[in-house]
Amino acid sequence: TNPYLSPFEEFQRYKTHPAIRAYLEGGKRLEYGSRAINASGLQSLPKLVFPGGALIGCDAGFLNAPRIKGSHAAVKSGMLAAEAVFEALVAGRQRDELVSYPLAFEASWLHDELHRARNFKPWLDKGLMLGSLMFGIDQIVFRGKAPWTLHRKFADHEKLKPAAECAPITYPKPDGKLTFDRLSSVYLSNTNHEENQPPHLTLKDPSVPIAINLAKYAGPEQRYCPAAVYEFVKGADGNERLQINFQNCVHCKTCDIKDPTQNIVWVTPEGG
Repeated sequence: TNPYLSPFEEFQRYKTHPAIRAYLEGGKRLEYGSRAINASGLQSLPKLVFPGGALIGCDAGFLNAPRIKGSHAAVKSGMLAAEAVFEALVAGRQRDELVSYPLAFEASWLHDELHRARNFKPWLDKGLMLGSLMFGIDQIVFRGKAPWTLHRKFADHEKLKPAAECAPITYPKPDGKLTFDRLSSVYLSNTNHEENQPPHLTLKDPSVPIAINLAKYAGPEQRYCPAAVYEFVKGADGNERLQINFQNCVHCKTCDIKDPTQNIVWVTPEGG
């Protein structure tokens, strides 16, 4: 909710905790990456099939959020989709939807597992302490089969509070040994975009970042992005503008999710 919060900086600070520092100190940073995960569970799954294709794995949101495990779900959903494809090809159906795939998912152990975990994120919306207590009751007393299903009422981009209602956060400078800056981290991500390729990040309305995001939310895109893609700079006329360094993008999709005005358009980069 705080537009001053930087996930990247929070993670750098996390590494300095004594319990974590002991495992990392003296090590060498080799690679960097970042990803936003779809963690809302069963209630947020989209329609899984469309003519000519299907959504599987984390693209659909098959994640057991309380366990932070999704690889097994991705494999299982891929198997279910493959079986549906095989069935369709044998029957000579090549243009319709794979209706047997979502039906097979609903009858599988994966659906049962996600059903048991379905209230995790909605409970945490009630607060860490209350949410942990209630989800504990959900899992221990009801074993994931409580007679209710909770739903999240707001999207992530609707949760940011105006900057005037929040306290700025001052993060310590990186030491270059345990904690690092964004740009040197991006360099280690091996992200590569051709210099002349079309930007895959555009704005619906170029005036919104200054008129709303910067004025009301203190420009949160310059903090929630883990790759320094968004930068407010002063032009020759002395007025600020939003500069999009799309070549830095590590394709985490946080901006697509968190932009309070939903003004940022994220598309697949040229070349995949």
